Amino acid sequence: MFSNTDSRAGRRRRKAALAVAVGGAAVLALSACTPSQANGADDKIGGTANLSVFAQQGTGQDLATNAFTKEVAKKFNIKFSWQTTTQDSSVAPEKRQILMASGDYPDAFLLIPWVDQFNQVDVEKLAQQGVAVPLNDLIKQYAPDIQKALDSNPDYKAMATSPDGKIYGLPQLAETLHIQYPSKLWINTDWLKRLNLQMPKTTDDMTKVLEAFKNGDPNGNGKKDEIPLSGDSHDTLIPFFMNAFIYDPQNPDKGIQSTTVLNKGKVDIQANKDGWREGLKYIKSLWDAGLIDKGAFTQNPTALAQEGNNEGTVLLGSASALHPYIFVSPGAKDGRDKQYDAVPPLTGPDGADYATYAFGSTPGATFLLTNKASKNDQVAAIKLVNYLFTEKGQLDGNFGPEGKGWAKAGADDKALDPSEKAAFVNLQLDQDAANAVQWGALSTYNQNAAFRGSQAVPTDIYDTSGYERRLFDATQLYKGHENKSQVYPTWRVWPDPSKATQVATEQTNIDNYVTQNALAFITGSKNIDTDWDAYVKGFDGLGLKDYLSTLQTAYDKSKK
Repeated sequence: MFSNTDSRAGRRRRKAALAVAVGGAAVLALSACTPSQANGADDKIGGTANLSVFAQQGTGQDLATNAFTKEVAKKFNIKFSWQTTTQDSSVAPEKRQILMASGDYPDAFLLIPWVDQFNQVDVEKLAQQGVAVPLNDLIKQYAPDIQKALDSNPDYKAMATSPDGKIYGLPQLAETLHIQYPSKLWINTDWLKRLNLQMPKTTDDMTKVLEAFKNGDPNGNGKKDEIPLSGDSHDTLIPFFMNAFIYDPQNPDKGIQSTTVLNKGKVDIQANKDGWREGLKYIKSLWDAGLIDKGAFTQNPTALAQEGNNEGTVLLGSASALHPYIFVSPGAKDGRDKQYDAVPPLTGPDGADYATYAFGSTPGATFLLTNKASKNDQVAAIKLVNYLFTEKGQLDGNFGPEGKGWAKAGADDKALDPSEKAAFVNLQLDQDAANAVQWGALSTYNQNAAFRGSQAVPTDIYDTSGYERRLFDATQLYKGHENKSQVYPTWRVWPDPSKATQVATEQTNIDNYVTQNALAFITGSKNIDTDWDAYVKGFDGLGLKDYLSTLQTAYDKSKK
């Protein structure tokens, strides 16, 4: 498994990506400061670069003494001065914002997207204030591997390039297949076998399976204690089931809760459509039949894991989650972690069988140079990041040095992606060893599909060492089921900074309205037949028209 994948997927219990309004507020505070001019901007290139860097380091990690830090310091003649925060997403964003607002910011930022990073509005405002240094010329002159990534990947180039054509910061590129299809359902296939049931293919099949889980005593303890279906407030089960009725783009892992789509090229939402209502009716039928756990929509991930890891008898029949280790611990003594397999997209009554899609990378910037950096420091920094775009830089940065953190693949090793040739093996260091020799997720800058697919992974998908393959194989069931014509490309669209706060507020209000009403309709506190029209009309008071108009303008500009 990839160390950064484990971090993103296993520890992604973060708050949703920073609201544009919040991120923008900290940047706006800079307008009260006079940005310092680049220190020694006319310095000649060469000699030691004194680079101050703000970064997020993991528990037990010390970037100052880390072996990869020493490797790149020697390679690029850099003397680092580190300012760090934790990889706790409830703490790290505030520390970065306070630092920026104070005006006492460093030469460079190296951030992790699932912890905290600059969003697009942050980047544009910092550029307008002269704080963010344009990277275009630096990349052309000193960073051929970054340039290659930009030239070969239009989506990545769009993420990195501001509307004025300049690049003021670089986002990480991580094309992790299983993260691109986040709304999965995992079912206990041991229970299916015990009850002589097939993997469900339709919504009707699913209902029958869940009823059998409830009433058929699949755990064999003679008690009616099974939980047929569960989830949590983050791993909401709504998108998986809704996709059997109408395409649902909700992606909690990327902080995208709204149902924004493209309908024939026009920005729209799904949550006020008839298909959405039919999907809610179906989920309500499961709720009314007692097939959904009462805490499925409100409990936190820890509570879901308590259900999956219940001591003694296995209780959980199925759960919505990005991956199974969210709700069941790996290496369970009774082998329950091997019992769960992905349910393919269900086919609804009208033939819909969609899957939610999300581009693997987060727009904005994880690497950003400020005007505090001298020309010499800028060159050293861009050369460092360029190294992170090379295969050697990715391997050493993510796993540690060859022979300790990774090894060349052998002739008999099987690549994760059958279309790729196995190139390397992740030696999977324990946490203490990893902390000492690798940057991990901090260095994930060019993990495109080909790089990730070339990792050699054991073929036993139910062993913990083969978990990456288990997820890759499971995702093949979902791949291609997205409605490509309706995907709103959030990663390519740069919002208008002047309307960022307003749009963020509108989106938050719409998100909350959709979530709260979906739960109300499912649980019966609102009647989906008699209250639906009032619900649809309620969007008018949330600024939906203005919200869609603003997104449309941004989308139209992005196409140019």
